[in-house]
Amino acid sequence: MLIPVAGCSLPDITYPAPDGGADAGTELTCLPNLDGKIDASELQTALNLPVVYTVSPPGTTRTVDLAGENDGSGNLTWDFSTSYSDDVSVTIEASPLAGRWYEASFPGGQWTAPVDVADTVEGVYSADGQAIYLLGIASHVQVPSEGETLIVYGAPVALYRFPLAPGSAWTSTGTVVGGMLRGLPYAGTDTYAVADDATGEVTLHDYVFTQAHRVRTTVTLAPSAGQTQVTRQVSFVFECFGEIVRATSEPGEMSDDFTTAAEVRRFSGM
Repeated sequence: MLIPVAGCSLPDITYPAPDGGADAGTELTCLPNLDGKIDASELQTALNLPVVYTVSPPGTTRTVDLAGENDGSGNLTWDFSTSYSDDVSVTIEASPLAGRWYEASFPGGQWTAPVDVADTVEGVYSADGQAIYLLGIASHVQVPSEGETLIVYGAPVALYRFPLAPGSAWTSTGTVVGGMLRGLPYAGTDTYAVADDATGEVTLHDYVFTQAHRVRTTVTLAPSAGQTQVTRQVSFVFECFGEIVRATSEPGEMSDDFTTAAEVRRFSGM
């Protein structure tokens, strides 16, 4: 889920298990039932719960296999277990919207989370039994050195619709009027095309998730003045843990199964 505006990266859409994590002895209030779909109750936001990701550093690319391999029994597998010497460890957490400088611009907002690993820009979100929504983005501080960002969608953009299951797909549009992007006026239309198209086993360095959903998101940014930009994201989402892997394409990528990622994030723990 993007706001690929002028090089911005994808807003964080990670929703880890409430009141817990993957550590031994931790009681989980959401337990995966591996029924082939993810309901709203299995993708709830846990506020102020730090989640650690291994992330490729800015300015580097990673080779990725998003198509996956067949295990010989008709099941797809994806291996993201390889470690790189320049990987960085990043802690990300969702926080209440209350108290943020941009709170009044998002009356329907429920929480916020970093867009980029440096937390210079934050996404604003809400959720109900039907979907998880992106309401817009804003700079972490009101007057950063690069200039204020405040992008408010005219209507919430559905990032995940429930139940999330292979074969589900939708398109959602966010229109921006009178926005600010890095200190400059901004208006335009962002179109999000999302599809859950497969499930399979995802292997990370320390974890194996046996039934992760591959969710593809293609975002087309059409500013009122300027060039249209397309960016693709492939996320692997697991019941109760949320997004366990994210691969983001370089701008202008044409292939759904792109092999060069501008950024890769992998779940490392809570």
